[in-house]
This record gives sequence, C-alpha cells and structure tokens, in this order.
Amino acid sequence: MVQVRDKEPTEIDNRSREADIDAIKQVVATVQHATQNELVEEFLALFRADAIWTTGGGKPLFGLDEISAFTRQVLPGGMTGLTITMDVTHVLFIRPDVAAVKIRQIYTSSDGQPSDAEGEGTPMFVMAKDDDKWRLVACQNTGVPESQ
Repeated sequence: MVQVRDKEPTEIDNRSREADIDAIKQVVATVQHATQNELVEEFLALFRADAIWTTGGGKPLFGLDEISAFTRQVLPGGMTGLTITMDVTHVLFIRPDVAAVKIRQIYTSSDGQPSDAEGEGTPMFVMAKDDDKWRLVACQNTGVPESQ
C-alpha cells in the first residue's frame, strides 16, 4: 500500500490524485524496466532537462547532459546477472504538480537470491508534472545499510 499525505481532499481531488499516483507508479515502473533491460534512452526520457541525480555512490549529476553521460557509461552491462524491483512506498504531494516519491529497490542475483553487492536501496524521486506528464526532477539513489 502506498502512503499519501496531503490536505483533506474532495472527491474530485481523490480521483485526480489516484490518476496522478498511477502515473507516478508508471514512471517508477519505467525506471525499473529501463534499468533492468539497460535501455539508456528510455531511462533518460523520464528526466526534465534541468534534473538533478545523485548516484548510489554519492556522485551529484546536474542536468540531463551529465545524467546522460553517466548513464551511458554505467547502464550498459550494469545489470548483468541482476534483477531489480522498484516499489513505490510513499508519495508526498508538495503541490498538486510536485511529488516526493519514496521507493523500495531490491536487487537480486540471477538465481533469485538478494544481491550482496547491490543489496537494497531506498531512492527518493522528486517528480514534477509538466504538460500533464510526470518527470523526474531531483533524485537520490541511496542504499540501505546492512544493519537495517
């Protein structure tokens, strides 16, 4: 179940909000699909031109050009022997067109066991709705410490 926090919504707000949550989940599903299948262009198409991405290793990337260059280096071949699942666990609507999205990210090896090298992640995606389409704006890819 996805947790959603905002003011008390009306029935119309609820229908609109449900559609937005579905669209946000679809963006996350596309990130998962593009990552799993090493589809660089599909992945990059999800970002706004002015996006910020902080990698799992802590490297900040500013703008689509830097995100593209990094992605083109690490994504091809990066999923060899791995499977990824990404589930939306929490959505906070900062405004009707801006949402902070918390994700549970799990890497497993080709034999279905959790990947010791990649482990579990807890990314945060801030998304904005531009021209009726949700896009990635500011993202932090963070690993979960083994002790948790």
